Amino acid sequence: MNSGISTTAPSTPAAARQLGIPLIDIRALRESEDPAHWQEVGAALRSACEQQGFFYVCNHGVPPALIEQVFHFTEAFFDEPMSAKLRVDKTHSPCNRGYEPLRAQTLEAGAPPDLKESFYIGEEVAADDARVLAGRFNTGPNQWPAGLPGFHEVMSAYFAEAHALGTLLVRALAVSLSLPPEHFEGYLQDAAATLRLLHYPPQPPNPSPGEKGCGEHTDFGGITLLLQDETGGLQVRDAQQQRWIDAPPVPGTYVVNIGDLFARWTNGRYQSTLHRVINASGRERHSVPYFFTGNPAHRVECLPTCLAAGESPRFQPVTVEAHLRECYRRTYG
Repeated sequence: MNSGISTTAPSTPAAARQLGIPLIDIRALRESEDPAHWQEVGAALRSACEQQGFFYVCNHGVPPALIEQVFHFTEAFFDEPMSAKLRVDKTHSPCNRGYEPLRAQTLEAGAPPDLKESFYIGEEVAADDARVLAGRFNTGPNQWPAGLPGFHEVMSAYFAEAHALGTLLVRALAVSLSLPPEHFEGYLQDAAATLRLLHYPPQPPNPSPGEKGCGEHTDFGGITLLLQDETGGLQVRDAQQQRWIDAPPVPGTYVVNIGDLFARWTNGRYQSTLHRVINASGRERHSVPYFFTGNPAHRVECLPTCLAAGESPRFQPVTVEAHLRECYRRTYG
């Protein structure tokens, strides 16, 4: 099976300049403890988050071979017969884990349901864990498809790698906000996250009015780390120029975007930007977002470095869990 991805990172500054979205090299975050190096990356993150809310990262440290395996098993799962996929249907899970069929979610209000199917994976938490017994949102055991040897192991290994990368980026975002790297440690403690495997069939020749692979929306949580295959189709809203710009696949990179929680935290200074997917390629499209949500009990309120003298917070304080519950209610209601 051909995963349809390339894991070689762009090798020249020219490759980055051709993008409408910044590309940030984060090698220093992994290899250096020098505050000056972290400040340099933090400045690039601040510019990207204030202007677009989207950026690419390269030299992220996630093994290319593991990423290839993730795409291999993503394609393999969605190629399974519907009967096999429905055995791990999300409706069987009290914590939103498992398979979600086409048109089950509507992310853009007033538009037709999204033309995508997906599979949700979270931290593996036993059914008798205290957090599950207390009813913590989106917490519990995963469902794993039978008949795909290696799927469970690969996705679990990738979940851990993506979680480590998300943690590193959150610490760098603290630096970008003129805060110490450890400022968000309470948010990072027992941080929740969701790995979502996505399959987009080709856009039909005569789609329903407004039908898209994924309707325009902002992401719910803290940050999103996106892997995409070579098909393309992701578009980001440029608010200043009032147009949609492509976020094409760039080998060896993640597309990262700020979610609604970080927008609230920064009083709107960091942009949680509208984006959508239109798969006009005529081919199947696969992507793998990792939604880094954070500690469900953590309280999110305006950061002191994001409030100018005389300025008031634009958003009421909220816990991560309360915010997530409301977002799910809107899109699955």
